[in-house]
Amino acid sequence: MQLTLYTDYSIRVLLYLAAKDDGPATISEVADAYGISRNHLVKVVHNLSQTGYIRTTRGKKGGMVLGRDPKDISVGGLIRETEPDFRLVECLGEETSECPIDQVCSLKSVFRTALFAFMNALDGYTLADITGNVGLLKPILIDRVRSRTGEVLSLREEEALPRSSGSESRTGIA
Repeated sequence: MQLTLYTDYSIRVLLYLAAKDDGPATISEVADAYGISRNHLVKVVHNLSQTGYIRTTRGKKGGMVLGRDPKDISVGGLIRETEPDFRLVECLGEETSECPIDQVCSLKSVFRTALFAFMNALDGYTLADITGNVGLLKPILIDRVRSRTGEVLSLREEEALPRSSGSESRTGIA
């Protein structure tokens, strides 16, 4: 089973917001962090806001933050809300199946069992579980975007950046 880009982007937005602990993020920040189109994220962010996964605020100091505690965001629940179709094969859509052996096929139950196991496994994880490595995510997602956009880092953030060896500066220029 392959998840849609919509679901993938929904997960990415939540990962980003969980890693960013110093205030609201913008859609442009998230798009820049992942190298994806800002326009693609607008609909995703709107849906995440409508479903309570995130809170958005308009204005100069606006942006988006998590709307729920990461431990209360089920990965399986998010995927159920963002995926339009869980039919692994055409015959799982019982009202639309045109398969001639549909009524007697045993493979359908195998696929249903597999799908149930897949979703059950995802239900066992929360956003908190998949962001347990936030210390590794933050430098890749948040700090890299800030360095590219020229956003000024706070003293606390400056101190958290890895020190380079030798005579190189933090930009890598000797």
